[in-house]
Amino acid sequence: MTSHQWGRVDDDGTVYVKTADGERSVGQYPEGSPEEALKFFTERFDALAFEVELLEKRVASGVMSPEEAAASVRTVREQVTSANAVGDLAALTGRLEALEPVLEQQREARKIERAQRAAEAREGKERIVAEAEVLAEGSDWRNGANRMRELLDEWKALPRIDRSSDDALWRRFSTARTAYTRRRKAHFSEQHEKRDAARSVKEKLAVEAESLATSTDWGGTAGRYRDLMRQWKAAGPAPRDADEALWKRFRGAQDTFFGARDAAAAEQDVEFAANAEVKEALLVEAEKLVPVTDLDAAKRAFRDIADRWDAAGKVPRDRMKDLEARIRKVETEIRGVEDEQWRRSDPEKSARADDLVSKLEAAIAKVEADLERAKAAGNEKKVKELEENLVSRQSFLEMAKRASEDYS
Repeated sequence: MTSHQWGRVDDDGTVYVKTADGERSVGQYPEGSPEEALKFFTERFDALAFEVELLEKRVASGVMSPEEAAASVRTVREQVTSANAVGDLAALTGRLEALEPVLEQQREARKIERAQRAAEAREGKERIVAEAEVLAEGSDWRNGANRMRELLDEWKALPRIDRSSDDALWRRFSTARTAYTRRRKAHFSEQHEKRDAARSVKEKLAVEAESLATSTDWGGTAGRYRDLMRQWKAAGPAPRDADEALWKRFRGAQDTFFGARDAAAAEQDVEFAANAEVKEALLVEAEKLVPVTDLDAAKRAFRDIADRWDAAGKVPRDRMKDLEARIRKVETEIRGVEDEQWRRSDPEKSARADDLVSKLEAAIAKVEADLERAKAAGNEKKVKELEENLVSRQSFLEMAKRASEDYS
């Protein structure tokens, strides 16, 4: 009989393994020596030990989920329990049992991790829903649509949470998306209708503008073009392609008209240049009349100049404002002198000024008499009041006399 620390080989080639419950037959190896028989069954044990070691490493690394690892532990334990091998099978079983607390810790860690991911997913989905509901109430039709698509992608990337919460949040999100999409479609439908209406209006405006392009009624037609431009702006945008084509027609008609008007005006300016020279000479005469020394003579001279001014005719447009301003300045100065003379000679005002002087002189005489009586009576308080009154009235009298002299 050949023995081993964990087993032995009987004389008939039967191999036994030692366990806590006693020996157990693990098989026979009749074809070889007892040593070869023990080697065969100890190598089986070594293979089991390697498998246990490999399982320990995989559990420690966390490459398997706790559920997968537990299943593997059960399988290997069954193999160890019934193994036809010679070795410390109890030690292998103990190592496998030692993995249970590790797996329990991993389960707890996974549970905490799942709870954290679920909380993050819930928070993320609530944020997505809140933003979607804000977008659904807004009117950012271009960026809002892009953002809604991004939010949907973000939702899909998040894991599901508990079914009731997930379903409730999805309903809110879906409702917001649907509401936004409907409002967006309604908006663009309305815009499309407005653009079609604007195209109809602008087509009519372009037709009228083209009909006016050859008009020579410069003033009236220019005013009508201004009206058409206001109507064009008020019509709003038409579909882009149509809007650009219609604007090209409308603008082209305007350019044709105003180009012809400017050309005609340029021809007139050449004709009117001589008139401007005549008015320049008249201005030299007119400006010599100021400052006015003889009003009647200045008025007569200016009337003659004004008649010749009107007879001279139109001047180039770029000279009109300057020339008119200079002749008006002379006229204003002459009229100012005339108005001042009238003001000074106004009989009614002169009479009122003289009457005021007389009244003030009478009042001053009365105050002077009262003052003498107060002095004689020794009434210092009264004297002071009357003296102040007298000074005030005398000041008014001086002003009234100067006004009266202006009208005399």
